[in-house]
Amino acid sequence: MLRFAILLQVIIAAGIFNVWVLRRGRPTNYRPDGASNISEEFACYGFSDAFRRTIGTTKLALAALLLLGTAYAPLAVGAASGMAILMFGAVAAHVKVRDPMIKSVPALLMLLMSTAVVVVRVG
Repeated sequence: MLRFAILLQVIIAAGIFNVWVLRRGRPTNYRPDGASNISEEFACYGFSDAFRRTIGTTKLALAALLLLGTAYAPLAVGAASGMAILMFGAVAAHVKVRDPMIKSVPALLMLLMSTAVVVVRVG
C-alpha cells in the first residue's frame, strides 16, 4: 500500500503542476463556460486575482511537499490533507456556478486521491 500512496502523491503533484504551470493559460473542457484560462476561471467563481495567486502558490507548495513526502511520511500526510481541503473547495466552486458535474471530476479525483494518501500513510 505504501507504493500505492507514493504513486498517488506523484500523480497529484504532476496534475497540479500541469494545471497551474503548463496549462494555466490554456482552455480545458473542465473550466466553467466562458473561461479560457485559469484567471478567467477564478473570475467566473467570483474570486479575486489575489485569491487565485494564493491558491496557486499554495497548491504548488503542497505538490512539492507531496514529492518530498515520498521520502518522509509526515510531509505527505500534511500536504495531502491540505490538498484535500483545497480540492473540496474546488468542487464547491464548481457547484456554486452550477457547472455540469463532469467539470468537477478532476477536482473530485484529486480530493479522493489526497484522502487515500492520508488514509494509507496514517494507517
